[in-house]
Amino acid sequence: MAREYDLVILGGGTGGYVAAIRASQLGLKTAIVEKEKLGGTCLHKGCIPSKAFLRSAEVYRQSVNAEQYGIEIQEVKINFDGVQKRKQSIIDQLHNGVKSLMKKGKIDVYYGTGRILGPSIFSPMPGTISVEMANSENEMLLPKNIIIATGSKPRNLDGINVDGQVILSSDHALELQSLPKSMMIVGAGVIGIEWASMLADFGVDVTVLEYGDRILPTEDVDISKEMEKQLAKRGIKFYKNTEIIADSIEQTNGVTLSANVNGNAQSFSAEKMLLAVGRVGNVNGIGLENTEIEYDSNFIKVNDVYQTKEKHIYAIGDVIGGMQLAHVASHEGIAAVEHIVNGTSHPLNYTNIARCIYSYPEAASVGLTEQQAIEKGYDVKVGQFPFKAIGKALVYGQSEGFVKMIADKATNDLLGVHMIGPHVTDLISEAALGMLLDATPWEIGETIHPHPSLSEAMGEVALAVDGKAIHF
Repeated sequence: MAREYDLVILGGGTGGYVAAIRASQLGLKTAIVEKEKLGGTCLHKGCIPSKAFLRSAEVYRQSVNAEQYGIEIQEVKINFDGVQKRKQSIIDQLHNGVKSLMKKGKIDVYYGTGRILGPSIFSPMPGTISVEMANSENEMLLPKNIIIATGSKPRNLDGINVDGQVILSSDHALELQSLPKSMMIVGAGVIGIEWASMLADFGVDVTVLEYGDRILPTEDVDISKEMEKQLAKRGIKFYKNTEIIADSIEQTNGVTLSANVNGNAQSFSAEKMLLAVGRVGNVNGIGLENTEIEYDSNFIKVNDVYQTKEKHIYAIGDVIGGMQLAHVASHEGIAAVEHIVNGTSHPLNYTNIARCIYSYPEAASVGLTEQQAIEKGYDVKVGQFPFKAIGKALVYGQSEGFVKMIADKATNDLLGVHMIGPHVTDLISEAALGMLLDATPWEIGETIHPHPSLSEAMGEVALAVDGKAIHF
């Protein structure tokens, strides 16, 4: 006998469980099918564990450099087992919190592999969910609507054997039992840069190989240049315009390979290698072939309210590509649920969504880069303000970096804000709110920011757009 639901969600990651909570709030009888653990990649293999590692690396770095604050520490050691235990305790606490939220919302959770069936005796439309449970039993769920929130997995490269021992994905790296002496990182996007920064803080010799002509290719050029400069000062070696020769890779006694760097062959070696070249959606094994849903090997296609070609089946989060961020998946899930209930929703304006890089230094941005704004035909005016002119940054001991603001000369509309420096992953929210409210640089500059605070940089850069910064 199939169990009936208003909504069944495939995947209990950040997008899936948030969608389930919103559905419950709106009165839908809701269930989640989760293959592993509630919280998904973000909680167990991504956002949270990596940031726990980064925090431990930050504390170690600050302890080693404590003398600059007038504090003398005789000996500082890394207890990597302790780092792992702290990471896991945070995950466990948050995991228990998510499970409690499911109970609070009376949301049924089925642990197993969910697969969408085609038309059957249960329904004339595709959409019955067959759940293969861990105990080999099978549950049949009959939902009126489905949200696919199956997330993503690390992307691989042809010819590279990710064995989890010598060549690692980010999933494997989070389970390291000890720190390697050296790490080669392939890919200088957000994941690669966060790991490079973290490992360098832990004392690992880091080399980054990037196929493109700059690191962080989706960020503003000025942010990319500043990030590379600051990471290079800490000993991280960068090779751009670099193409690995796949059949040159050897995985004995570490990893060695050859690569073309700006057209010239060069050899590289390290104890371990991390492949950080993006993520692809989990589209296989969930029954998409039993439907009219359009998808390719990487992602599912949806419209602006997250419906697939099967209008009662929606998809959100990493599995549809776009901005593969936990906070984006959550709000896509809410939007999809509200469309199911009300027939309308407010589509996300992706330009107004902040994105963050939790390396040292941190970087954060919202809106258009300067190049994107110019390509879209805007006549731009740009302000830039350095953290070295902010008293709180000097007190904090991190005065490198800057805030950059881009506005439209014709209308004075705010087009984008880009930051690199201390705690910018927190500061960026003011800029995101400014974008949402159609604020102008003048309005942000007129806002009285407390002194001393890092937020003063926002007020100053807004004034700098019109050449009126006070302290620089």
